[in-house]
Amino acid sequence: MKRLFDIAVTLLAAPLLVPVAAVVALVIWAGLGRPVLFVQERPGLNGAPFRMMKFRTMREANDGDGRPLSDAERMTGLGRFLRATSLDELPEFWNVLKGEMSLVGPRPLLMEYLPLYSREQARRHEVRPGITGWAQVKGRNALSWEEKFAYDVWYVDNRSLWLDIRILARTLVNVFSGSGIAADGHVTMPRFRGSK
Repeated sequence: MKRLFDIAVTLLAAPLLVPVAAVVALVIWAGLGRPVLFVQERPGLNGAPFRMMKFRTMREANDGDGRPLSDAERMTGLGRFLRATSLDELPEFWNVLKGEMSLVGPRPLLMEYLPLYSREQARRHEVRPGITGWAQVKGRNALSWEEKFAYDVWYVDNRSLWLDIRILARTLVNVFSGSGIAADGHVTMPRFRGSK
C-alpha cells in the first residue's frame, strides 16, 4: 500500500510539480549556471547506495589549495530560498517513482555516516528513505543528530499509511512557516561524527 500510495500521490501532483520544477531549473541555470542538479550517492533501503537528485543550491568555489569552501561560504541567497521552501527537493520525486525513495521516511544522509551509527540508529535503513519524515516535522535541522535518529527509528516501528498522511500534511505547514531549516550556527547541520 505504501508503494502504491507513493506512486499515486506523485503522479497526481505531477501536473503541478513539473512546471514548478522547470521554472526552478531555469532560475538556477540563470543564477548559478550549470549543472542545475546536484547528484550524490546516498544510502537507501538496507543501506544500499542510490543516486539522489536535488536542485543545486551552492556555487562552486574553492580555496587556494583547490578545496571547496565551507557550505556557508558557497551558499547563495537563491540557495537559501530554495532550501527554506524545500523546492530543492523536487527532483527527489523522480527517485520516488524509481522506487529508491518514498514520500515519507528517514532522510537519506551521507554514505560516510554508515559506519558511525549505533546498532539502534542504523535501524533507520530498514525502510526506504523519504523526501520528508517524522524527524523533519518534529524539528528538522533544529534537532540534534541523536534526536533525529530517535525519531527515525520511532517511525520505522510505528509506520502506517495514516501516519504518512499526517506527516505529509505537517510538512506542508512547516514548508510555509520555514521552521527548522538550519541548526544554530550552521547553514544546515554540522557533520555527524558518531554518538558519544
